[in-house]
Amino acid sequence: MVEGDSAKSKSESYNVEAGLQPNYNQNNAANAGNAASNPNHSASLTGSIGNSGNSATPQHIDNRAIIQPYSLGTPSAKQPEYQFAADNRGYEPEFNQNGKQDVERVASGGGGGGGDGSDDAAADHKRRRSKTPLPPPTRPIVANFERAIELCEYGKFHYILLAICGLVSTSEEMDVISMSFILPSAQCDLGLNTETKGWLNSIIFIGMMVGAYFWGSIADSFGRKKILIVISFMNAFCIVASSFSQTYGYFMLFRFLNGAALGGSGPVIWSYFAEFQPKAKRGSMLSFMAAFWTFGNLFVAGLAWLIIPTKIGFISQYFTYNSWRIFLLVCSFPSFLVGFLLFYLPESPKFLLTRGKKDKALAIFRGIFVTNTKKKPEEYMVYDLEVDEKLNTESAQGFKGKYHRMISGMVDHSRDLFKSPILRFTLVSITINFTFHIGYYGLMMWFPEVFNRYEEYEKGHPNQEADICGVTEYVVTLSKSKVDNGTCNSDIPSSVFMESLITLASALPANLFAILGMDMLGRRFFLIAGTMTAGICSALMYLVRSSLQNLLVSAVFSGAISAANAALDCLITEVFPTKLRATGVAISMVAARLGGIIGNIVIAQLLDHFCPVPTFIVSGLLIGGGLMCLLLPNTTRKELN
Repeated sequence: MVEGDSAKSKSESYNVEAGLQPNYNQNNAANAGNAASNPNHSASLTGSIGNSGNSATPQHIDNRAIIQPYSLGTPSAKQPEYQFAADNRGYEPEFNQNGKQDVERVASGGGGGGGDGSDDAAADHKRRRSKTPLPPPTRPIVANFERAIELCEYGKFHYILLAICGLVSTSEEMDVISMSFILPSAQCDLGLNTETKGWLNSIIFIGMMVGAYFWGSIADSFGRKKILIVISFMNAFCIVASSFSQTYGYFMLFRFLNGAALGGSGPVIWSYFAEFQPKAKRGSMLSFMAAFWTFGNLFVAGLAWLIIPTKIGFISQYFTYNSWRIFLLVCSFPSFLVGFLLFYLPESPKFLLTRGKKDKALAIFRGIFVTNTKKKPEEYMVYDLEVDEKLNTESAQGFKGKYHRMISGMVDHSRDLFKSPILRFTLVSITINFTFHIGYYGLMMWFPEVFNRYEEYEKGHPNQEADICGVTEYVVTLSKSKVDNGTCNSDIPSSVFMESLITLASALPANLFAILGMDMLGRRFFLIAGTMTAGICSALMYLVRSSLQNLLVSAVFSGAISAANAALDCLITEVFPTKLRATGVAISMVAARLGGIIGNIVIAQLLDHFCPVPTFIVSGLLIGGGLMCLLLPNTTRKELN
């Protein structure tokens, strides 16, 4: 799976994870010296970068990563490190009229051919203005992030990245939506009513509020990958612990801790995935990753249908481990899996550039190029990267210690988000996420419960129609009478699982449309169209008179809200600058989780006591929040910063 080196000397191994790799050509320094003194030699400068065939002593590469980073310099015997001096001697920085370094200059300092360099510069400027893709360079260049990732081409690495990051999103959504299937099943074991069900649905969002800001800020200081690994394992262990909890209190505690882990997963994984994508494909690939939420919904619904009705498990006087607990245990497996798979991915090169570590970033770019193209590393036409001088200064200053760095990063990043010009983006992002997720979780998490209520009503009133308010009144009254009689029934009809599966599956065509059209129609189009359609469906729920009509409206709502969610994830991920991205997305996610809490507690209570008010509240919030995206800049096919 690794496009790397196959030598076998374990005494000379290098850690892929640290980005410290041996040179693949021991004659690199001599060749680079010739490049500096002989202009005719510059065309073959790439041949001087990393050819393993000339190495006198075979080097062993620790192939724990999916991609193999390739370095430029010859490491010392004791401490391997990147050495750029040999290549940089052949490069004399040239500046444009604004004093900014031209990142498309070739290593020899000349133009693309034998003509006047000013003609090439004029042609390049014209291409940039017309948004025509730049042709591949014929000689090594100094590139910015967007150019460097474009020259890696698109292929195997990006699809493996999509699969692993998508699985992170799948496991996250499974953990959240699983509660909607557990609630009807656990109501007898844990003694649940509408109020306690609302709190159980909401406790995970309270944990996510706490975790989102904490993990997002740390990820902007220490990197994306390490945080994702910690989060995945913490999440998995908390799910397992909650499945063994025998009381409502312990179950709430572990669901809160589960939420605290999940809170960091969203903002960090979206930032991490986006920072590997070229601008031409970023929208479609982010939409593709959003589709994994739908896969998670379908997977968890299918598992619930297979496991919960079977009555498998162990029940005794002192300990109960029945089918819904086994279902919860199975839901932890994807989190364990992604925790291990993330070890095989590199750190975000965009993050490394913000920390001034262009040597490691360049090694990762070269590894992506080799993995995607199966070409030799010396054929990658970038030999140095442009780094913002401000970021270089910030990285050079450093911090006194690890914990001081963590606290300072959290404070600094949070303060920067509430300063102009980022302040407007932050406030609008918070508002959109808050209003959107009141509707998303306020209804999506309660769909299985609503389907179950219709089944209860139609069982007691065959061939009779009723609106959602009449059905709710009947079920609430019936539940109170059962409690008064000391009886409890947690059996769920199979039709409830089938209707839930159909509703969640309706998001698949919507996600496909978003994937194909996100980079053509734009983020704001999908967000506005999706929220308006979902808002109309929410209002129409008051008019439904049967379980079939309820299923149709719920399915359209699910599809529309999923497409809008994909657009919202793209827009919020792209609108913040790199060094603030994880923190910015995290703060937006805090607002989203607050919306989820209100949606689950308030909407449920209003539905029981003030029906049909909540359906119209959700409708107004979705439509109004969607229109607010017009206050954000258009990020479609724009550079990621």
